[in-house]
Amino acid sequence: MSNFKEDLMRVKAFAFDVDGVCTNATIICLADGQQVRQSHTRDGFALRFAHEQGYPIAIISAGRNNEGVVKRFENLGLTDLYIGSLEKNVAFDNFLGRHNLTAAEVLYMGDDVPDYPVLKRVGVPTCPADAANDIKPIVKYVSDYKGGEGCVRDVIEQVLKAQGRWADFETENFL
Repeated sequence: MSNFKEDLMRVKAFAFDVDGVCTNATIICLADGQQVRQSHTRDGFALRFAHEQGYPIAIISAGRNNEGVVKRFENLGLTDLYIGSLEKNVAFDNFLGRHNLTAAEVLYMGDDVPDYPVLKRVGVPTCPADAANDIKPIVKYVSDYKGGEGCVRDVIEQVLKAQGRWADFETENFL
């Protein structure tokens, strides 16, 4: 079995679930049927930064299409959005093909049973601290952060630092 820190050096792309990973596990249902989710601004910064560094990033969610979720990721510059993907492996294969990647080159973060098939395929399977108990035994890394509370930033920052691509904040302009 390989070392997690060594595995980070092989990552060429990222893929993330939405509910429980990019957002916390709470969904607020409004009277008009809208569903409101909470995400973390640092996760958003990391997603945008990795995208700007040239890493392909897929968002793969079995949840129904939610305009707010889609807009959030579009505003971060992401285009590989697979929302309402009940067959996550199909969406994942599409992502791999679009970017000429192998599953071994992808870090995936998922938190629950629908993520299991993709987590078993990728080179670097990860999950947030509050992932389902069925998921934790099959991943190489459990973040110290919960879903929607910085777990996405955690893994992206680790990969970019390992690869020497995390920003030199003394010389970069991020505004």
